[in-house]
Amino acid sequence: MNEADPRTPGSGPDTDLRAGLIGAAIAVSAWGGGSVLAKLISMDGMAIAVYRFTLFSILMMAWLRSRGITISARVMRHSFWGGLALGLDVALFFSAVKLTNVVNATLIGSLQPVFVGVVAARFYGEKIKRRDVMWSAVAIGGVILVVLASNSTPQWSATGDLLALGAMLSWGCYFIASKNSKEHLTPTEFTTGSSIWTALINVPLAFAFGQDLSWPSNRDWFWLLVMTALAGFVGHTMMNWSLVRIPLWVGSTFTLLIPVASSLIAWAALDEALSLGQVVPMALVLGALAMIVVNQSTPGEPTTTEANPVEAT
Repeated sequence: MNEADPRTPGSGPDTDLRAGLIGAAIAVSAWGGGSVLAKLISMDGMAIAVYRFTLFSILMMAWLRSRGITISARVMRHSFWGGLALGLDVALFFSAVKLTNVVNATLIGSLQPVFVGVVAARFYGEKIKRRDVMWSAVAIGGVILVVLASNSTPQWSATGDLLALGAMLSWGCYFIASKNSKEHLTPTEFTTGSSIWTALINVPLAFAFGQDLSWPSNRDWFWLLVMTALAGFVGHTMMNWSLVRIPLWVGSTFTLLIPVASSLIAWAALDEALSLGQVVPMALVLGALAMIVVNQSTPGEPTTTEANPVEAT
């Protein structure tokens, strides 16, 4: 993976944009696969996060070490806010799912692109076209329909919904921190540093929430390794690499593909049934995201201001 500055000679803005869009699509598909793999692991949700991010951190540090790069105090300092946001997202979301309907937690999480879009427009000068706002709304609506068609759990908790809201805001802050990290770190350094912080933050939180952190079985270790490679190395690394090449709000909107990818992978790998009520809105989400991708290359209609503070390094 080339971590050179996207503005280096021979890699024009159009090439970088296309590469970033492809990378974001790969990332969210990998995250969708990671959600399916969690079903194969016989551990509490937050315990999975602790072991997954600890394993991911070790593998990333070993990989960087093989390239002559060590994790310094500088990396840990500049990745702290990203790690804090991701750590809180993991803890709050799994806790929300334990208290409230899965449908509520997922629907609240689907509002993340709205939050990030407002931040991107206000603080990063990103200009979001009206038609992209429309297609984003269509994609969010499609996700809502997918989740409603997939869940019928009657349980509800106001506390759980508030935790889901906190998880959504934390997830959005992680994207913002990733975008800002280009000023100080390479995408791989940020990914590694934030994963270390996420693991450290979730250990005390797991104990606080009564999670069982017992040593995993050999079978669980296998699936944890697969999840780490897929959702961790491919997912987080590719998204952080992409966010320095595409508008922040576009990367955030791509996360709407996660429940679609999860459902399709579960159907293919776990033989989980898909109803017409799920398939139709999935097609709606995919079509809306495809239109957003196509709109990014429309000439004469920039998606960001000419002086993006993140790119001006």
